[in-house]
Amino acid sequence: MGLQQLPDELLLSLTEERPCRDVQIRQLSCLLSPSLPSPSTVVIYGPPSTGKTTTTASHLQKQNLRHTIVRCRECVTGRHLLEKIVGQVYQTLQEEGRDGTFGGRCESIGTLAVHLQRALSNGEKFVLVLDEIDKQREAPPTLLPALARMGETIPNLTVVLIVQHTPPRFLRQTGTAHVHFAPYSRNQAVHILSQSPEDIFLKPYLDDHDYDDDTHEEEKAWLWPRFVSAVWDSLAQNSARDLVAFRELCTKLWRPFVEPIVKGDFGTRDFSRLLVSQRRLFQDENVLLESIVPQTADASVMQTAQGHELPYFAKWLLVSAYLASFNPARMDALYFMKSSEKKRKKKGGGTARSGGGKTSQNRKTPRHLLAPSAFTLDRLLSILHAILPHDLRTTIDVYTQVATLASLRLLSRSGGIGNSDPLEPGTKMRVGFPVTWEYVQALARSLDFNLIDYIAE
Repeated sequence: MGLQQLPDELLLSLTEERPCRDVQIRQLSCLLSPSLPSPSTVVIYGPPSTGKTTTTASHLQKQNLRHTIVRCRECVTGRHLLEKIVGQVYQTLQEEGRDGTFGGRCESIGTLAVHLQRALSNGEKFVLVLDEIDKQREAPPTLLPALARMGETIPNLTVVLIVQHTPPRFLRQTGTAHVHFAPYSRNQAVHILSQSPEDIFLKPYLDDHDYDDDTHEEEKAWLWPRFVSAVWDSLAQNSARDLVAFRELCTKLWRPFVEPIVKGDFGTRDFSRLLVSQRRLFQDENVLLESIVPQTADASVMQTAQGHELPYFAKWLLVSAYLASFNPARMDALYFMKSSEKKRKKKGGGTARSGGGKTSQNRKTPRHLLAPSAFTLDRLLSILHAILPHDLRTTIDVYTQVATLASLRLLSRSGGIGNSDPLEPGTKMRVGFPVTWEYVQALARSLDFNLIDYIAE
């Protein structure tokens, strides 16, 4: 019966302002109702950017409940927090026409309780919202339990604690009401962003009677949700931290995505063709990195070609993997055995068979232009030990480095299921698509390693 205390008109208004939060709004209506008793403490928890503060503030305003919201993260010390709580409570009461002033001194929880009892002596319900109280600086371990018990000493006060995570028994009491704001799912995130689509054209349209403002609103409402879904599936599903980061990512990619439409190369309904044409936007992970310097598409491709920022031994592993992929296994003894070093330097010398000065008619394709071949993990480790200029440290977990390179798609499993364990016995691997000849040359130069001497002709 408690879930039906919120009027339908109020529920509709709140759900329009805060979509995908129907369950949380109904729970808040039961716990923070102007006509029903409320618990002394309510804990609202959930990850960042899930609508905890905005939904709570909208609900309290719609219900016309007396309340104040304290931004605890802005408080430098514990005393600053206590004085800010009392100051904002008195400020809220003065806006309602109540008399009373705050002296400006509140040094302990006991003094805070005295000030609040004096300010809320009329008996009307008051909701004190402490936003991000778990981010308070210099907070003693007894601060949260003490604030949670303020409602027990002041009957008409309800304390709402908004936190990100709730450790077990962090309030040191049982029976506290909790409201969980879960992360947005894919459909919810796409639905929320679809409520405010971005414009396709920044400048006024051409003199076209068939394309007016109404048509533009219809076209961007059709194109924007499909674009947002594509961004989520390609980049944001595993990279965007929250809804705010997802919205920033979509806004960053939107203008380059619709540039062919602005130029007239594609229509607003050619989403499939446009997606194929602009697929490089959804494959470049550099857009996930925040920078104050604007980065062009050419600079982004150049940065990718220069290589990832990898640890020292991971670079050696990647160079070894490239040699294992593009060198025949039968020539490993020639290129990687110490006794074969002098013999390798003589190749193409005076003992080589000459063609009488004539140019050979059978040209061989350079191996780095061919597809990479598969290799086993044992062969990779053997080449690594052969080319390392020093002994491998026993503290380095080589298998963890291999698994990390596989997760970065710099190494890929040859055949079988794509997401299988690369360290499984008998697994064959090859270097991934980003590991090109130029990529490995840049890695080898950073390691001061002469890659040309170890590549088979």
